[in-house]
Amino acid sequence: MSEPAKKTVLSGLRPTGRVHLGNYWGAVKNWVDLQDRYECRYFVADLHALTTDYADTSAIRESTLEAVTDWLSVGLDPEKAVVFVQSQVPQTAELALVFGMFTPLGWLERVPTYKEQLQELREKDLGTYGFLGYPVLMTADIALYRGHYVPVGKDQESHLEICREIVRRFNGLYGEVFPEPQALFTETPKVPGLDGRKMSKSYENTIALSDSADDVAKKVMSMVTDPRRARRSDPGNPDECNLFPFHRLYSSREECAEIDRGCRTAALGCVDCKKWLIRNMNAALEPVRAKRAEITAKPGYVREVLEEGGVKARALATETMKAVSGAMKLL
Repeated sequence: MSEPAKKTVLSGLRPTGRVHLGNYWGAVKNWVDLQDRYECRYFVADLHALTTDYADTSAIRESTLEAVTDWLSVGLDPEKAVVFVQSQVPQTAELALVFGMFTPLGWLERVPTYKEQLQELREKDLGTYGFLGYPVLMTADIALYRGHYVPVGKDQESHLEICREIVRRFNGLYGEVFPEPQALFTETPKVPGLDGRKMSKSYENTIALSDSADDVAKKVMSMVTDPRRARRSDPGNPDECNLFPFHRLYSSREECAEIDRGCRTAALGCVDCKKWLIRNMNAALEPVRAKRAEITAKPGYVREVLEEGGVKARALATETMKAVSGAMKLL
C-alpha cells in the first residue's frame, strides 16, 4: 500500500448528544485545526458506546446526529476530513476479530482503565468480552485507516501503548502492513463544569455549544466561584476560582489581566465577573448557533454527510483489508 502524501490522523468520540464546551476544547476544536494539515478521519464511536451501554441503545441514533451537527457547526469540513459512523464500516469488526486472534488476555487485563472502570461503573454488568476487548476494537479503528497519529493530551499517551503492541505483533507475524500509531499531543485546556468538577453530562454541569444566549447566562450565573469570597469586599484568587479558566478561553489577554487584578483586590465582584464572561462567551458562541440553525434548516443534510463519509471510509477500509488478507495469506 502506498503512503499518503499527508500523514493520517484518526480520532472518534462516543455519541453522547450535543457537544459541550469540555468536548469542544478537549477534542473537537483540535479536529478542526488539524484538518488542513493531515488526512483526517473522524468518527462517531457508536460501537464503543456498546461496550458499556449495550443494555440501552435508545439514544444512540439521535445522539449521533446531534453530535455531528455540532461538529459541522464549529467548522469540521466533510470536504477536508472523512466524517463517518464507526458501525457503518463493517471492516472495523473484521479487523478487530483478526487482532483478537493473537492479542493475549494479559495485555487487556493490565490496561489501567479496565479495572478503574469496573469499579466506577459497578452498577453495570461489564464482565463481557466486548468490554475487556475495548482496546482491540480501538486498535482496529486506528489501523484500519493506517493512522499515523491519534490526537491526545499528554496524560493519555499510555492508552496508545497497547495499540502499538497489537500492531507490532501483527507486523511481526505477517509483515509490515500498519504504521505504529503515535500520540499527536494537542493542547487540552482545563474546562471545569458549573460545579467545579470535570464537565460531564453525567454530572449535569455542562454548557453546550448550542445553548441559547439566555441558557448560557443562567448557567454562568449559577457557577461556583472562589469560596473565600463570601462578601463582595473579600479579595479572591483567580487561580482557585471556577470561573477564571473560562475567561482564559473567552476573554482577551488584557481582559484576563484586568480581571485577575480586580479579583485579587476585590475591585471586581463575582457577579460582575460572571456578566463579563457571559458577554464574551455568547459573542463567541453566536456564530456557532447561527451555523447550527443553517444546518438544521436542511433536513437530511447530516445524514448525507455521514453516508458520503461512510462510502469514503469503506473504500479506505477495503484497501486495508486486502493488504491484511494478502499478508496473512487468506483468500
